[in-house]
Amino acid sequence: MRYEIPEQQTTDAFGKCWTAAARHIQRMERSASVELEWLKKDLRPPMLEHLSFRLGNQLFFVRVEDADLRVVGPSSLSGLLWIADGCRGHPCVMPMRLAGTEWQAVAPGWGLAHARTLEPIHPPALVTTERIELTDWELQDFAVQIVAQMLERDGIEVTQKQGAPTVDPSIWFMGEHGLEWVVVRAVRYPARDAPRPANLADIAASCAKVGTRGHFASVGICGADGPYDGSPHTLWRGAGMYAAYDGLEPVDES
Repeated sequence: MRYEIPEQQTTDAFGKCWTAAARHIQRMERSASVELEWLKKDLRPPMLEHLSFRLGNQLFFVRVEDADLRVVGPSSLSGLLWIADGCRGHPCVMPMRLAGTEWQAVAPGWGLAHARTLEPIHPPALVTTERIELTDWELQDFAVQIVAQMLERDGIEVTQKQGAPTVDPSIWFMGEHGLEWVVVRAVRYPARDAPRPANLADIAASCAKVGTRGHFASVGICGADGPYDGSPHTLWRGAGMYAAYDGLEPVDES
């Protein structure tokens, strides 16, 4: 089953609201005993959430909203719930209000409420010592980040990236002859090479109107602590990992 992410545009007004929300969350990190790690902190499409971060062993996905409904951002509540459920994280809404020329969080503290129940969410209170296994979505997103970082390291402009396991392509970038796309697949150790998807030709056909040059990227992932004896690894959220990535493989255009 494939999930289609609609075309999205961001207005300057929402960008200011979003920036204030991100800064508010960053300031609230001071009240936490563990470091906050941003997972998404840009407005580059496609977007399921507006912001996301990891605090300890918990993931938080945030939809920023104007409490007065005058400024509307991209994405949808259904998209937020989809990614939060897929990653075993917390779906949050963050109401903001324009006071004079400054956007401020409406709710006290972190300014977050559960997207389903609207109950206040205090992220540090949800952090536990439990080890949580990495979901397939988190694994795919990690693999996409690896490939995107390698492209950007080589001076290539990545225009879009997304880590949803059932959405293709994973990455669009600006090549020498226009936009090019990448389908990324991740596998867990002891597997090293991910198989190409059976519907790769269909993906190429659906991308042809935008970019005809396609690529496949395999990323093998293992735990940083081993052992490397061929036995399967359990990958834990927040733990160290190694990635095996040998570069892009061209997709036959025929």
